[in-house]
Amino acid sequence: MAYLLWPGAKKWLANHYHGKVLPLELAQAVVTIREDIPRRDLEQIIPFPIARDLVLHGPPDVAAYECPCRATKEHPCQPTQVCMVIGQPFVDFMLEHHPDITRRLTTEEAAELLRAEHERGHIHTGWFKDASAGRFYAICNCCKCCCGGVEVMNKLGIGMMIPSGYAAQVDGALCAGCGACVAACPFEALTLADGAARLDWDKCLGCGVCAGRCPTGAMRLVRDEGKGIPLDVRALAHPFDSSPPTNA
Repeated sequence: MAYLLWPGAKKWLANHYHGKVLPLELAQAVVTIREDIPRRDLEQIIPFPIARDLVLHGPPDVAAYECPCRATKEHPCQPTQVCMVIGQPFVDFMLEHHPDITRRLTTEEAAELLRAEHERGHIHTGWFKDASAGRFYAICNCCKCCCGGVEVMNKLGIGMMIPSGYAAQVDGALCAGCGACVAACPFEALTLADGAARLDWDKCLGCGVCAGRCPTGAMRLVRDEGKGIPLDVRALAHPFDSSPPTNA
């Protein structure tokens, strides 16, 4: 696909559409949290010029709607109703104005949708946008073949997503060199060299897709301070509890 961008377009996109990669457990925590989380001091977690707020009333209202990226493809990944709008007034707006492509989810349905997308090898990203009053408003479940955000990052180097706070780690003793992780990685951060997986740390955003695809358990996520601070709503609700995800 060819991209025609006006002068300053890269900066505009990077400053207006903001995604934070979420490992599965942290994404599920967003839709299952039982406590209110009004936080407006997220500069370290979400280092964007506009996005500063995360306001959730637990358990938050959640609705799934048709992925606009997959809708542009002739043969999109299935299913297509996998984008999730989180909280009010966003959920009611989508249900009122786009009832044909939107359905309300229970907490259990939302957690199951995330799990199913993880098993398909798709990544979870929490999104902030200036048009949404600078607030957190959605979780997308992105595939590298359809997602516009992943595509412009890989092809144009536009920083629309930031790391999860984790990075992949390869256990060379367990790696069979099958290439499953290389094929699955959305950010082209893995290659095969000398019969084993090799990680490009700069490209890794810590999504965990590789760990979910590895048949030998050679891939895992580890906390990495160089990848920022995780968006863990449990830690935001209880600032003194910084326990890492069990799957990291």
